[in-house]
Order: sequence, then structure tokens, then C-alpha cells
Amino acid sequence: MDVELARQHWLDGTRRVEGARADRRRHALLQGGVDLVVDGLRRRIGQTFTLAELAAAYDGADDWVRELLDENHPEGAVPLEPGTVADAAFHVYARGALDYKP
Repeated sequence: MDVELARQHWLDGTRRVEGARADRRRHALLQGGVDLVVDGLRRRIGQTFTLAELAAAYDGADDWVRELLDENHPEGAVPLEPGTVADAAFHVYARGALDYKP
């Protein structure tokens, strides 16, 4: 995936999570999902990576993100939005890239 296109997706996901602040419970669940996915990225990619490497990992992340969220979903909680959570998590994690520029 193109790095700039991926970065736009990631930023959009962060905006959607931030837009959920009016609903405290939903926002807390989304943010918890973001934290889970960031931890998953740390295990999968490590601490040293480029934006291109992160974009390549993003291209195949749908399955493992959905699985991770399903495994850690609190009983009775509203369903999370895997795409939004993944995008926001990749946005957070991108800041650690060797070639990151805001």
C-alpha cells in the first residue's frame, strides 16, 4: 500500500476515535482496542521500522486485528469497529517510525 494513502487512512481512524468522545463508553472501548492493536504491532513489527514497512503490515492487518479484538472484547460491550481501531492504532504506532514526519 502507498505510504501516503495509508497515512490518510490512519489519520481518519484517529479522527473517528476522537469523534466518539461524546459517548464516553464507546470512546473508552475504542481507545482500549487501539491500545490492544498498538501492543500487537509492537510484537509483530518491533521497535525499529519505517513507514513503508508499517504500510506493508497494514495491508494485511484486517484478519489479525479483528481476531485480536474479538478475543479481548468484554462481555456485553458494544461491538468495536475493527477498521477504525486499526487505523487509529497504526496512526499512533507510525510516530515511532524511523522516517516519521508529521
